[in-house]
Amino acid sequence: MAIPKTHDEFYPIDMGTDGWASPPGYPKEIQQKILSGLLDEENKTGFRTRLLRFEPGCYTTKPFVHDYWEEVYLVEGDLTVGNDENGEGGESFQPHTYACRPPGAVHGPFKSVGGCVLLELHYYDESK
Repeated sequence: MAIPKTHDEFYPIDMGTDGWASPPGYPKEIQQKILSGLLDEENKTGFRTRLLRFEPGCYTTKPFVHDYWEEVYLVEGDLTVGNDENGEGGESFQPHTYACRPPGAVHGPFKSVGGCVLLELHYYDESK
């Protein structure tokens, strides 16, 4: 479901249980909350702004590759990038760090020891 991008001043975001769901292909301990937009991966159009949160101790086991741009800001907690299939190894990052990945960039797997919240922007470059 698309969430329109409107001119809204600051408003509270429910960080509790309402509006969170695991994205397809992710462990249930990772949930997203779409803040605005609609990313149509089939037609390769659109954008979305979302929060992504990891429960403590959660990790993925395979790298990700998207055909859209992805910008990620680590808001709170810890995030490790590049762990193995057992959740070991990788490089750890702390809050207020940022990643920008072009289409086709291999990234991950990911884990969080204490849990984390990420702000993510996903979009197709429709200027081509």
